[in-house]
Amino acid sequence: MGAQILRFPFTPAVFAFSLLLLLPFCFAIRTFRHQSAGIADFTRFSEAPDYRNGAECSSSSAGACDASLVHIAMTLDSEYVRGSMAAIHSVLKHASCPENVFFHFIAAEFDQASPRQLTKLVRSTFPSLNFKVYIFREDTVINLISSSIRLALENPLNYARNYLGDILDSCVDRLIYLDSDVVVVDDIHKLWNINLTGSRVIGAPEYCHANFTNYFTEKFWSDPVLTRIFASRTPCYFNTGVMVMDLSKWRLGNYKKKIESWMELQKRTRIYDLGSLPPFLLVFAGNVEPIDHRWNQHGLGGDNVKDSCRTLHPGPVSLLHWSGKGKPWVRLDANKPCLLDHLWKPYDLYRAADWGSPAPSSYSSTLISYLSY
Repeated sequence: MGAQILRFPFTPAVFAFSLLLLLPFCFAIRTFRHQSAGIADFTRFSEAPDYRNGAECSSSSAGACDASLVHIAMTLDSEYVRGSMAAIHSVLKHASCPENVFFHFIAAEFDQASPRQLTKLVRSTFPSLNFKVYIFREDTVINLISSSIRLALENPLNYARNYLGDILDSCVDRLIYLDSDVVVVDDIHKLWNINLTGSRVIGAPEYCHANFTNYFTEKFWSDPVLTRIFASRTPCYFNTGVMVMDLSKWRLGNYKKKIESWMELQKRTRIYDLGSLPPFLLVFAGNVEPIDHRWNQHGLGGDNVKDSCRTLHPGPVSLLHWSGKGKPWVRLDANKPCLLDHLWKPYDLYRAADWGSPAPSSYSSTLISYLSY
């Protein structure tokens, strides 16, 4: 199918075993352009294996409006494209019916790589992929963005998820949203089959043990009018990098405008410090369909200030998420990887100039000791 451009149970033990098999063969959100991560050379991407449906998979039209497909939305830009390619690769590799997955890519209007260049790259890397590229006009949100604790969080493309109901074709009424710094190590159909019950518009893993007050300023919590937003619900933190979304309910409830209203208030009086996440928390926290934590093992990039190594949360793993400042491809290229960055590496399709030194012989036993807990 030709690409189009429109304007507008995986346990830690299995991780360890799989990685041991791959190590001998593996030596082969977003930041602004002035940072050191660099832009990927598109000529260095290898073509991915051609993943095909098995006999048990149903046939479909493979079109953007086909409701029988798994629909995934991701942003696509020149600086995070290496992460995006790895994420796509991981979804297809583990999907029970890879040809029944449709990707909706959101590309910035004024990115260093044009939407046509990005389309050509995706097509050359995944020749049989079902996908469509949409153009996100940055002026839609640029005047609503306030300063954040990290400059990368101010990139307009981070806010594209707020406008998916407008950007995507109106026939798309349900989707999975994924950040570009994830790898999926389970069948994506399992996540797709999760129902959003009642009036819930989104589903995501919730983390109710996190200190929710940290996501807003003292000025917010000291205002009885503002805090009334949580009077009828018990809010929990959730990460917006992995969400199941009902776009029909989203459009009907005009949730884009509800998020924008909080962003407009933030421009007048500072009620949060952390980019695009807090408006989502203000609108949805306490009314989110809970999804198992296995579908977002997040924080592997450290926090938003320091690029530090993190450990996995206890329990099984279906998706790894390098949210935070550090990205696995940057650390691998610098030959300063964290332990878990080697779990991202097998999905990377980029032929780097220098993969650095092989992992030391003690690496295998260290990984097993760490993951087996």
